[in-house]
Amino acid sequence: MNKLAFSTVFSTLKTMARPGAPVAPHIARNLCAAANASTDASTKYNFKTLKLSTPSPFVVHVEFNRPDRMNAFNRQLWTEIKDCFDQLHNDPDCRVVVLSGGSSKHFTAGIDLFDMMKLGQEMGAIEEVGRRGRLLEGTIKLYQDCISSLEHCYKPVIVAVHSACIGAGLNLITAADVRYCTRDAWFSLKEVDIGLAADVGALQRFPRVVGNQSWVRELAFTARKFASDEAHSHGLVSRLFDNREELLQGAIKLAEEIASKSPIAVHGTKKNIVYSADHTVQEGLDHIRAINMLNLQSEDFLNAIMASQSKETPVFAKL
Repeated sequence: MNKLAFSTVFSTLKTMARPGAPVAPHIARNLCAAANASTDASTKYNFKTLKLSTPSPFVVHVEFNRPDRMNAFNRQLWTEIKDCFDQLHNDPDCRVVVLSGGSSKHFTAGIDLFDMMKLGQEMGAIEEVGRRGRLLEGTIKLYQDCISSLEHCYKPVIVAVHSACIGAGLNLITAADVRYCTRDAWFSLKEVDIGLAADVGALQRFPRVVGNQSWVRELAFTARKFASDEAHSHGLVSRLFDNREELLQGAIKLAEEIASKSPIAVHGTKKNIVYSADHTVQEGLDHIRAINMLNLQSEDFLNAIMASQSKETPVFAKL
């Protein structure tokens, strides 16, 4: 931005801030608000199948916590994932989420077949086919909403995959914003091997994520394993790491960088990216225009512009 343009914008922003009020107290108020350290997630959330922590301010690390079952998805894990991301969506102490496999040998072994057996017993107790179908419809909808909760959460979600990511896990990571993995990671869209079609998001999101219908259909029809290098070359993951420690460090480093940005700007960006994925270009433009007609009046915009001019790092208040 040249000096004349900046001077014009800066003058306008000063007027927008608060008529008649000096700018310095306005910024000071923000600094005080943002200086309040974010509350550690481990003290705010109590899930059985998930473990939450705050490795850096405004960064929440969500770990799967079923290591004895290799993080297989049972009904409680499905439910808690949705509850977790619904709450993080509105948590002012969270600006970015890192999702990992925790201490388990694998990121996730996919759906818990013992849990599916329980569902089979529930269905067996219902004689009429229409009512059995109603039970299945409700269960599938619950699982779909679980996966979609990552996409609906306005906080960017970075997944860090190590070792195996099977079935439900692959469905889940396609709903995330950024995907990293270790070099020993491998993936499988496993559903056809257990006699069903993937029904919780992979068939809809996976082709959109990688932009290669032929490759996705090959994987969906065969359920074959594919390694990290193949996932990287096709764009499913954006970075590879040599081990789990480096993977988490890389994911948290990215999360810290995103968390330092304006939460208003980041939320608006994710909201429009998600919306634009299944709308026309013009609809996406209309959508971001409606967002920015408010967001450009936000104090975050003023803070970022002033920090840029003074060569300082901007600090943003909690939402």
